[in-house]
Amino acid sequence: MSVTRSILLTLGLSLLLAGIGAWGGATYVAHRMHAQTPLHELVHAKLGLTAEQKTRIEGLEHEQAVRQEALQAEMRAANADLSMAISASQAYTPEVQAAVDRFHHAMGELQKQTILHVLAMRAVLTPEQAELFDQTVQRSLTAGGK
Repeated sequence: MSVTRSILLTLGLSLLLAGIGAWGGATYVAHRMHAQTPLHELVHAKLGLTAEQKTRIEGLEHEQAVRQEALQAEMRAANADLSMAISASQAYTPEVQAAVDRFHHAMGELQKQTILHVLAMRAVLTPEQAELFDQTVQRSLTAGGK
């Protein structure tokens, strides 16, 4: 096998594996976002929310779900672009980089929206409820929710 062919094969396989890794990462992130979190369980089962608090938080959750779905759709579209760009060139082209950047931007926006959502929910709570809420948020951020 010639050196050029070996390099092209290695590059092609590397790009394919990078695409699979990006898809796997997106799938993992999407799965984690749909799973019930300790924070969700706390808010809905353990804080003793008033009817008014429940209504406000349900509204916030509905708004977050809409934003989350839009950003997840953007991440799926970026992965589709990445797949097409890799297939078209078998090289790390500007189109591949643009698809990676598009995915990272959408994922970053999703993280920002999630943080804003958590802070908006906290604003609905009493000081006592907020203390438990804060402890759960801190555990989630420092120990993966354990």
